[in-house]
Amino acid sequence: MEPGNNTQNFKFLLRFSEEPELQPLIFGIFLSMYLITVFGNLVVILTVSSDPQFHTPMYFFLSNLSFVDICLTSTTIPKMLMNIQTESKAITYEGCIAQMYFYILFAALDDFLLTVMAYDRFVAICHPLHYTVIMSPRLCGLLCLVPWVVSAMYSFLHSLMVLCLSFCPDLEIPHFFCELYQVTQLASSDTFLNNMMIYLATFLLGSGPFAGILYSYSKIVLCICRISSAQGKYKAFSTCASHLSVVSLFYCTCLGVYLSSAATQSSHSSAIASVMYTVVTPMLNPFIYSLRNNNIKQAVKSFYLRPC
Repeated sequence: MEPGNNTQNFKFLLRFSEEPELQPLIFGIFLSMYLITVFGNLVVILTVSSDPQFHTPMYFFLSNLSFVDICLTSTTIPKMLMNIQTESKAITYEGCIAQMYFYILFAALDDFLLTVMAYDRFVAICHPLHYTVIMSPRLCGLLCLVPWVVSAMYSFLHSLMVLCLSFCPDLEIPHFFCELYQVTQLASSDTFLNNMMIYLATFLLGSGPFAGILYSYSKIVLCICRISSAQGKYKAFSTCASHLSVVSLFYCTCLGVYLSSAATQSSHSSAIASVMYTVVTPMLNPFIYSLRNNNIKQAVKSFYLRPC
């Protein structure tokens, strides 16, 4: 079937379990994870926006990360839950392209925001006296705007290239959402250019920000080593421990997706690995920051547990 045909339908093939009796259990697990993700990240956003002590660059970027995490999870899980509830695995051609576009957009934004947050910690620890001057409101705005523009262009390019492909009708996607690589492999036309673009863009958007994070933390470690007191070292490291935990979780799960895809042709393994960074990581992020940040914990307790 030619691309752009409005009658074309894709079909999901949920590889977690094909047994009907397990579908309610899967529905319950993913619904719970989705609600926890939305609630946890909303708490972070509301806490940061309502308390003046959090009106700083670090918490500004954190609230943006929480917003993107909510959006990332919302592009995949609600549709999956609806399909399980209605016992239908169908998604329209337009819906599949739209889901793919927003999934790539928010996944790339996650990557860029983690890099921006690493730069913020670098300036705070290595140049504390100039922190407020360097991290001005104008720069913070640009550091959030530029990732949005780049991610939108990156996502649009991939979606446009998929639109140029031809597909047979009634395809089954061996995944729980329209993942770019899985959809591309189902095309009936030549996908060489698409595959090359996927690998090149993944390398650039993966290695570039990751190199920036490594550079920032190499400078941070060197700066911390120059601190004479043990208490000073602990205080400096504790300010970036939460971010390091989130970075490790994000990149380890993303690496697991691509390693599982390269090592095996099992779509089941790839789908499970994708769950880790599309669902589990956004769900754990607010708890990692809250549990390791006494200021956030105290603000949540005082704001949300105060008597009416």
